[in-house]
Amino acid sequence: DYNPLHTDTKYATEIAKYPGVFAHGMLSMGLTGKMLTNYVGDGRLTKFGVRFSKQVWPGDTLTATATIEDLREEDGQQLVDLSVQTVNQDGEVVIKGNATARIDA
Repeated sequence: DYNPLHTDTKYATEIAKYPGVFAHGMLSMGLTGKMLTNYVGDGRLTKFGVRFSKQVWPGDTLTATATIEDLREEDGQQLVDLSVQTVNQDGEVVIKGNATARIDA
């Protein structure tokens, strides 16, 4: 994304009136997705969706977690439904969402 909100401090502060540049939401989603694939394995995610609730600023430290909500079978496949959340160093939720992955029985 080439939006100047993410790359141009002058634009972000003087024109858009933000305190500074901030991370593109897809960067935070990508980091959250990496946590998921580290957990369930590459090529196993069948669904992944999030909502962005706060900006991520330069210097923020993010922590992503997944919680198992359900284990189920669908069309002969074993699936796990997960809730996902990413928080900043102050414990503020910056991403909240859900994912589904195939698992071995």
